[in-house]
Amino acid sequence: MPLIQRSILLLSAYRADSHRAWADWLVRTYPEIQWQRLELPGRHFRWRIRGNPLSWLDRMPEQPPERILATSMVDLATLRGLHPMLAGVPAWYYFHENQFAYPVSEQQVKSVEPQIVQVYGALAAQRLLFNSAFNRDTFLEGVDGLLQRMPDQVPAGIRERLAAKATVCPVPIAPIEPAPQRDPRLIVWNHRWEYDKEPDLFADAVLELAEAGIDFRLALLGARPRAAPPALGRIRTGLADRIVADGRVEATAYRELLGRAGIAISTARHEFQGLAMLEAVSAGATPLVPDALCYPEQYPAEYRYPAWQLQPLVARLEAWLEHGAPAPPDVSGWTEDRLLSEWRRVLLE
Repeated sequence: MPLIQRSILLLSAYRADSHRAWADWLVRTYPEIQWQRLELPGRHFRWRIRGNPLSWLDRMPEQPPERILATSMVDLATLRGLHPMLAGVPAWYYFHENQFAYPVSEQQVKSVEPQIVQVYGALAAQRLLFNSAFNRDTFLEGVDGLLQRMPDQVPAGIRERLAAKATVCPVPIAPIEPAPQRDPRLIVWNHRWEYDKEPDLFADAVLELAEAGIDFRLALLGARPRAAPPALGRIRTGLADRIVADGRVEATAYRELLGRAGIAISTARHEFQGLAMLEAVSAGATPLVPDALCYPEQYPAEYRYPAWQLQPLVARLEAWLEHGAPAPPDVSGWTEDRLLSEWRRVLLE
């Protein structure tokens, strides 16, 4: 089904992995659209979320597009104020995450500004798109909580106004072909090695399994900082002989490792859609995830453990490694083929 010709200004103020994959997929999948694309590198988060209208001050197109599709890292309200020609252009605001449900580390400065940017952007947009119901619901709940903290002069019905224009539309994944031979004792970790993914809990779990004499192997994938985080260092020191991969590998090797893995683990405290886990499960790995965040939308109870509790995580892993893991659930609802029509409707409405 061909798309009606339309010009869309695609704004992504933080070109991190999932944001990049989403934007690249849209432009590649719908070449009939006249895309105008502005992006900023995925670093310096607090400067990006507040400073993107300044970074783009002299880069807006001379002619207004028919539609704006902006991520929720974009300060849409300010951008429209600085460029009056954009004020009347319908804007769709896409939430990869929301700042109300994003955990703040001890090293970060707590500030309400990122939340305010997203509230104003949501009010300025005609449609709000979320990659999961968890993302939508925590955003709306967060808006409620923020407004309750305002001392006075709070308008009524803000949550209802935002909920009325909200839709769940996930980022599609490209399914991965299972490998000819699967290793049921290969555990894959394919997340960023940062505080919000709780790698210390993962390290505690696999080290305890090893102490109990359980046989397994590890594929330690995902981005990591230049200095190895303590959790990764502990695994490297204590389980060096069990590691079959360690580092970000090129795409073919990554897909092969996921296709060979028996179990994929998440210990995340922040996950709005969980693309890495969906990719691993599409390749045939059995997921083990916290009973929280976006995961109850995707995986039945048998694949979830009490959130962030070490002993239930270890017990489930031990049982699966010793007696066999259940077959992976069906995640075809998050694949490109299944979401093409949904995104087509969103882009054309």
